[in-house]
Amino acid sequence: MRPARHPHPQAARSSGSHSDQGNLGWWRQAVTYQVYVRSFQDSDGDGVGDLGGVRQRLPYLRSLGVDAIWLNPFFPSPQHDHGYDVADYLDVDPQYGTLEGFDALVRDAHRLDIKVLIDVVPNHCSIEHAWFTAAVAAGPGSPERGRFHFADGRGAQGELPPNNWRSIFGGPAWRRIIEPDGTPGQWYLHTFAEEQADFNWRHPAVPAYFEEVLRFWFDRGVDGLRIDVAHGLHKQEGLPDHDSALDDELTGDPNNPHAWNQLEVHDVWRRWRAIADWYTASTGHERVLIGEVGVLDTAELAAYQRPDELHQSFFFEFLRTPWDVEQLRSVIDRGRLTVAATGSPVAWVLNNHDMPRVVTRYAGGAPGGPVGDIELGLSRARAAALLMLALPGSAFIYQGEELGLPEVTDLPEHLLTDPMFHRTAGARRGRDGCRVPLPWDSGRDALGFSPEPAAATTWLPQPDWFGYHAVDRQLESGESMLHLYREAIALRRRVPGITQGEFRWLPTEPGVLAFMRGDGFACVVNCSSRPVCMPVDGHVLHASKAEVGEKLPPDSAAWLLVRACDE
Repeated sequence: MRPARHPHPQAARSSGSHSDQGNLGWWRQAVTYQVYVRSFQDSDGDGVGDLGGVRQRLPYLRSLGVDAIWLNPFFPSPQHDHGYDVADYLDVDPQYGTLEGFDALVRDAHRLDIKVLIDVVPNHCSIEHAWFTAAVAAGPGSPERGRFHFADGRGAQGELPPNNWRSIFGGPAWRRIIEPDGTPGQWYLHTFAEEQADFNWRHPAVPAYFEEVLRFWFDRGVDGLRIDVAHGLHKQEGLPDHDSALDDELTGDPNNPHAWNQLEVHDVWRRWRAIADWYTASTGHERVLIGEVGVLDTAELAAYQRPDELHQSFFFEFLRTPWDVEQLRSVIDRGRLTVAATGSPVAWVLNNHDMPRVVTRYAGGAPGGPVGDIELGLSRARAAALLMLALPGSAFIYQGEELGLPEVTDLPEHLLTDPMFHRTAGARRGRDGCRVPLPWDSGRDALGFSPEPAAATTWLPQPDWFGYHAVDRQLESGESMLHLYREAIALRRRVPGITQGEFRWLPTEPGVLAFMRGDGFACVVNCSSRPVCMPVDGHVLHASKAEVGEKLPPDSAAWLLVRACDE
């Protein structure tokens, strides 16, 4: 199935399944749950998660209280980068289900008042995409090759890459092809894996194609898009050498000024925003754009969510900040005063599918390295959850975060699938450790991830200790991480002060972070290793540790309704 061609936003038609005119702006304070489809729930017993599994677990997501889900790519793909190498943007990979199954998932989610966001990958596609195979067959200088970055090599026989750019996944950012006549030929650009060819966004066919992709999924009722590598797309004309390119084969430079953050990319987001806004205005069913923007300067990040561009961009600085009170205060202020100054709220995030899990980061562990002090990491992760959910703006939760899952740091190397690991010859461990299939039921095959009897092993192995974090066990304990998240999200809905009112810092003793929202809600976080006195007097609504009273234990957080405050 292919979308009708709508050359202008005004020509589009929407078949959105529900109207929510009274809920416009829901994303401003939303809690969105990231579903890594491959590892969420397997419905057919092949050891791989799928859309049917997501549909089965919608009641769980409703009970968690989230406003929306974001689905990682489920499009047809050879899975060299687990779906981020897209072979067809307008269908569902049979491994994950069917278009009809996707439609049923959207309908069921909407019935439960859960919005659905999908992941779009516009910077690059699979080398098995029809456009790329046509480009290879058409030969040098053809219009088909113009949709990508093909170039002649340097050196006497063209045996050297066209420039010195590095791949983010390691090694050169170029791969040489064999021409249709069997001879070594041109090179194509891939800023990630060599199976992922970068589009040439200066070719008019490319933006036109992706506008069709937007309409196709908006017409199917999706509520928004998470946009992969939203700072990418355009490359500098002429593809010049990068003066500071690393000579190391193992690492790429994410700050290549010729490959990232070109001014022209903002024109793309203005066009996409116009399309999204047309759907919103014409149907009352709001469509939002959330960007993965990998720039390091907060002001540059803020530029992506100006009123006519993306609705939000993930604030990764918060995710990268260590458990240190001064650094946390500083990064929160940068988000509040720089990103939110655009009129769009901060999108806070502690975990995602590309980073080691927060429990392990706070524990001092690392993929392929030490486990760290998991109890310490878990205490800090619980406190960080309350901190994030009390900050002004929206929050994104990565699956398993609500279970307090640590990183699986010791996966056997022969089972690792991340191209980052293989392209760096093991120097970079990769991202498999945060993608292990979820534990649902400690007493069942595959911990409930696959139906019984499990016909196949899970695509990544679940360690034995995963069972201690399973959903069934956490439901039995009122002090579990799952209950912490459920209660916090429910309180965000019930207590207006948590999401409304002016933000202001409170004076505290060293090692403590405290702020108020409006006149009556306070969040206090103890980042120190000692108990501290509460800086405000009030009723404790929620806490990350049960021992909270007049004093706040080390590495913990509390929410309070304040009776009085010492200014």
